[in-house]
Amino acid sequence: MTFYFAFLTVITTLSTFVALFCCQNLTRNSTRTKFNDSNVDFEAFREIYLRTDEVNSEELKRRLLYFQDAKKRQAYLNSFSSTPESAKYGINQFSDLSQQEFRDLYLQASADRAPLFSGLKAKVLPASFDWRDRGVVAPVQDQKACGGCWAFSVVHAIQSVHAIDSSQLVEFSVQQVLDCSYQSKGCSGGSTVQTLSWLKQTRMKLVPEEEYPYKAKTGLCHFFSQSHGGFPLKNYTAYDFSGKEKAMMDQLFEHGPLSVIVDAVSWQDYQGGIIQHHCSSRHSNHAVLIVGYNTAGSIPYWIVQNSWGTSWGNEGYVYIKIGGNVCGIADSVAAVFL
Repeated sequence: MTFYFAFLTVITTLSTFVALFCCQNLTRNSTRTKFNDSNVDFEAFREIYLRTDEVNSEELKRRLLYFQDAKKRQAYLNSFSSTPESAKYGINQFSDLSQQEFRDLYLQASADRAPLFSGLKAKVLPASFDWRDRGVVAPVQDQKACGGCWAFSVVHAIQSVHAIDSSQLVEFSVQQVLDCSYQSKGCSGGSTVQTLSWLKQTRMKLVPEEEYPYKAKTGLCHFFSQSHGGFPLKNYTAYDFSGKEKAMMDQLFEHGPLSVIVDAVSWQDYQGGIIQHHCSSRHSNHAVLIVGYNTAGSIPYWIVQNSWGTSWGNEGYVYIKIGGNVCGIADSVAAVFL
């Protein structure tokens, strides 16, 4: 009997020890799982966007902090999305950049004050119109880490108008404008209106993209003789359509895609939907191309092509509410003529 009780005591002690050990391991595993869960989005982000920072580097820690800040910012912006059509914000290729880094890299366009539009009232227009349906809008491009959005906006407007006139879509060289527009700063920024003015004055012929390919950095200007093939700009207009966005729709319908300057600070987190809130009209910093509009639904919107690749936004596009000059989209609007 004594031996039995002694044996039972040993078994009980071992059971208690095993139970304690297992519980401690379970607690450690749970903590590790919880810790991993808090970082799983960041790790997935790094895999998707091919980030190659050292695992224990200070740079990685900094990127994680920016990523966490982005998620908080996105939650705030999404709190104003009250309808299914509202803009949605979330993780994208810019989520590990600080807001200042994002501005310095991608928001380098400068705006010139445009005169207020004082033309005639717009005639009756279709409820929706999209130049992409006519086959005159080139695919979305990616400016990469080069602040050359102003050149993309101008060149894409010109090539679309050329396609409307000639029924042939030719992609012109953005790099040519980046390198040769002496009034601008290449990848460090520029003005759409000044670039259009330079193209009109110099009569420089834009050459096809394959003759002067994009390098995402500013280089030496490759001059071409006047006898070289290409297409010069004859003229352009630039107006402020604030409060007159219906007339702006008429400009788009009559003349082709429009080169515009916007405030794109909140676009760092944009994923889709119609932007209606938190998009200032006071600090224009990014150039884009308006290719269409849609007034058929409950929220009328502009269809805008960006130059940040197809993984951003609506496959490279952003929708902005018509009316109220959202994002400053009506502040500086240029139409081109060939």
